Amino acid sequence: MSKLPHIGTSIFTTMAQMAHQYQAINLSQGFPNFPVDSQLKKMVAHWASKEIHQYLPMAGLPSLLEKIARLTERSYARTVNSTTEILITAGATEGIFASIQAMVKQNEEVIILDPSYDCYVTPVLLCNAKPVRISLNNNFTPDWEQIYQAVNVNTKMIITNNPHNPSGKIWTAFDFVQLENLLDLFPNLIVLSDEVYEYITFENKHLSVHHCPKLWERTICVSSFGKSFHVTGWKVGYLIAPEHLMTEIKKVHQFLVFSVNSIAQYAINDYLDSVAIYSLGSFYQQKRDFFQNLMQETKFDLLPCEGTYFQLASYASFSEEKDLDFSKRLVTDFGVATIPLSPFYADGSESKCIRFCFAKDEATLTEAAKRLSKL
Repeated sequence: MSKLPHIGTSIFTTMAQMAHQYQAINLSQGFPNFPVDSQLKKMVAHWASKEIHQYLPMAGLPSLLEKIARLTERSYARTVNSTTEILITAGATEGIFASIQAMVKQNEEVIILDPSYDCYVTPVLLCNAKPVRISLNNNFTPDWEQIYQAVNVNTKMIITNNPHNPSGKIWTAFDFVQLENLLDLFPNLIVLSDEVYEYITFENKHLSVHHCPKLWERTICVSSFGKSFHVTGWKVGYLIAPEHLMTEIKKVHQFLVFSVNSIAQYAINDYLDSVAIYSLGSFYQQKRDFFQNLMQETKFDLLPCEGTYFQLASYASFSEEKDLDFSKRLVTDFGVATIPLSPFYADGSESKCIRFCFAKDEATLTEAAKRLSKL
């Protein structure tokens, strides 16, 4: 008997396999196709030749934890304790899984805001807890009226994602006020804030739970070096949480992975001394603008993109197909792989939108737009 009878092959795997099968341009999965910073690669090569190949401390390389604390202070004016409030994880996904497993008990409820990334639901189900899926508004802002109605004394956690995948929407100060009010009403509620695209925002600056002292004692924040440094295959992320929550998370983490790749941690530790992390937004804004200009030659209607490296596009003006069928046809007939939006919803809601990843080199984006213009 399966513990996850309704969980099958993810849409990301399905579209990646189709992209490979049909030799399509893959704008589906969220990973860059351009080179990693040569400086970072040199640092990896340097540390690979050193005798640092055994287990690191369970929480992470101490000097890296200290640099994350300094980065958090520079970015958000928040002071965190590097020895008790930070944990290096095997990617953001492991951090999310460990957090939910540590915090959520059987029969408790977890609020998930749809469209949502697919790694949120599974650990909730494995806790024998109940995921409560609430759709965002049509413009992908939180529907606070629906959220307030859904939360009750049995609700243990609300999972937020800002900047938001797949829409690229970022939260406003109003949203954080609402979240603070929600926690005031329900003293047992905690927040799991997925902020892996925190340094990839454009016209408006990213607002974080780190900016909200009222949230700190009841919030776990998830970050990703993989997203920030274009090294998604390294699977290195980190959590920041108050000690009383982090102590419980570490209990799970130590039996999932114990510690994270030593070479990657040493290399990132060095890289943080020189990388211009605050330029990441302008770097990806140029890619967003380049892709949007190319897409003007197609029939698609592009939705606003405020952050992340994803662009939603509507095809409602020229096709009545379901988004999965439409996405598959783009692969087979036009050689471009994307992600349909409906799998991000519990009910498979159809909005006739698909998601493009523009974290690609200009040649790839140009050729993809050329093919899409033939629709």
